[in-house]
Amino acid sequence: MLETPQKIAVGRAHSKLILIGEHSVVYGQPAIAFPFKQIEVKVTVKNIRGSSIQIESPFYQGSIEQIPEKMEGIGDCIIQTLKVLEQQSCGLEIKISSTIPIGRGLGSSAAIAIALVRGLFAFFNQKLSNSQLMILVERAEKFAHGTPSGIDMMTASSSTPIWFQKQQEVEQVQIGAPFHLVIADSGRIGDTFAAVKSIRDKYEIKPEQIEQSITLLGTLTQETRVALAAGDFQQVGDKLNQAHQHLGLLGVSDSGLDALVDTARSAGAVGAKLTGGGRGGCILALVESEQIGKKVADALLEAGAAQTWQYTIAEC
Repeated sequence: MLETPQKIAVGRAHSKLILIGEHSVVYGQPAIAFPFKQIEVKVTVKNIRGSSIQIESPFYQGSIEQIPEKMEGIGDCIIQTLKVLEQQSCGLEIKISSTIPIGRGLGSSAAIAIALVRGLFAFFNQKLSNSQLMILVERAEKFAHGTPSGIDMMTASSSTPIWFQKQQEVEQVQIGAPFHLVIADSGRIGDTFAAVKSIRDKYEIKPEQIEQSITLLGTLTQETRVALAAGDFQQVGDKLNQAHQHLGLLGVSDSGLDALVDTARSAGAVGAKLTGGGRGGCILALVESEQIGKKVADALLEAGAAQTWQYTIAEC
């Protein structure tokens, strides 16, 4: 009996960082986000004997039929992609490996879905259009986030910084000089639901104050775009500091994130703020150089950060 020749394909996707505009983007304001290529998801698809799809991941190992509820979006993404490809749901092993920490506001769920779709299309030698990718990933994102803004999947599939606003075309953000960032993981899973609820609750009590903060965050995002194009890191740092203050007023930050932001600034960061959903997750800090970045990263680790990364946004 002849053995089926081994066939393997790989799909990849990187993480994402929201520089400014998280939460206000839900209310129609713009946001600026960057592809964070230092951490990524890799999906390996290969054929196996048998009539099932086997999943191997840090979260679950077993058949797709028994996939746990928290991974339901991943399972649905696989099935729907195979339907688009007009392929049977059998005889596959799908291995998911990721260096993106889960629940930290770095776009892990979008990156996993993108890598899955890319890997499956590559396995069946089919060309993947961007529109097909977005439709399939958006479906998976709805399992993870309910009503996602779309910024995670747009950034995780982009190779350049983006300007994102709901129901508008995504635009590239011009970068006039290298900008050095330090990203710190608080070690705590973010609570986006609680952060969003906090804004809604505050809106019911003080609608004018909340609307003002949301509008100001939009204005700060617009001013940040201008400063990025001009290569003015002092202005960008100032806008990041102001944005964090308003996110705090909205109830999105917490004492742990505030402590890391203060630590980064004290260690030499020009500006610092939370990034992503808040109430846990990560912060980012803008520094003048990689040398200062190392000093800031060391201070953040000493202050309790679980891990840090340095990342440079190149000119474009």
